Formats: sequence, C-alpha cells, structure tokens
Amino acid sequence: MNVSFDERGLVPGIVQDAASGRVLMLGYLNAASLELTLATGKVHFWSRSRNELWMKGETSGNVLELVDISPDCDADALLIRARPTGPTCHTGKTSCFDTAPPAAVRPSPRGFASLDDLWAVITERARTRPEGSYTVRLLEGGVDAAGRKVTEEATEVLMAAKDHAAGGPEGPVAEEAADLVYHLLVLLAERGLDPEAMLAVLRDRAS
Repeated sequence: MNVSFDERGLVPGIVQDAASGRVLMLGYLNAASLELTLATGKVHFWSRSRNELWMKGETSGNVLELVDISPDCDADALLIRARPTGPTCHTGKTSCFDTAPPAAVRPSPRGFASLDDLWAVITERARTRPEGSYTVRLLEGGVDAAGRKVTEEATEVLMAAKDHAAGGPEGPVAEEAADLVYHLLVLLAERGLDPEAMLAVLRDRAS
C-alpha cells in the first residue's frame, strides 16, 4: 500500500463503521502499526502521547475488526473500515464524535450495508446474464415474474409472522423477510430503478 507518512512518520486514520458508515474515531498510524493492523486484522495505532504502539481495545476489549483500508487521493490519510465490538470512544459512546447526551445516541447499527453487496450481485447478474442464474430468470421474466414473487413472498412473511410466538425462534420470519427483500431488489433492477430513490423517500418521510 502506497502511504505518504508525514515528517514524524505518521498518517491520520479515520475509522468508519463498515456496517453503518458512521465515523467512529481518528487516530494516527506509523509503518509498524499499519503493518500490525494488516497482519492481525485488528486496528493498531501509534500513541503520540505515550510514544508507543497500541491496539484499539487492548484494555477495554472493544477492538476494531479490520474490514479494509483505503488511502485518499494524496495517500496522506487513510480510511479504515472496521467492525467495532463495542463502544469505540473511551467515554463509552459509540463514536468519539458523539456529542449528544447518551439518551440521544443512535441504537447499534443493524448491518444494512450488506444490502449494498446484495444489490451489487443483482446488478452484476443483470449486466452479465450468466446461464442458470435464478436472478437472471426473474429479470428475463419481466415485471410480472419479479412482481409475482414479491407478492408471494409478502404473503409468506405475513403467514410466518402470524405463526411466530413471542420469544420464539426468529428463523422462519427472518428467512421469509430475506426472500421478500431480495425479490423486491430484483424487481427494482428489472425496472431500471436504483434503491437510492426508495431510501430518499424514507429519509424525506423521517424528516
């Protein structure tokens, strides 16, 4: 990785929650801490006050599991996407940039970023049309094929939810809900629509 360290041998690293996209903290890395981060999969920094290497969470247990690291356009700053195993800030808050009272802190992220990965697979299937792909079969069936599956899966979600007892296993409802979301994304792809349009509507309604 090409990184431009400053005159002190350091480069700033912005840590972002890989699931939610939320900025968690800013730290500094030198060549050794960057090497340790890549080798261990746990984010390490260089402490400017203690003048030593340290692993985030080495005392609290709230480590940052590395997902990937990307330098910026000048290679003099790093974006570190990670999965936090607990609060990142030493104050106990999720992010070091949380300045609101604890009651106003957002709930833990639910991992919706994985839907971006699913959308990427669906759009790739739409572009390459690999033989034997179920997604391709739906796309080639047009809006009726994809729409019919959305209707079927919505009904199955309702039936699973009706059968779900409070405190019971969540598997059946989760599986049917997953099928519904997948088929809804396929329907959007078949119509040439981007999910961002749907998310924009939700953001507007929440404001």
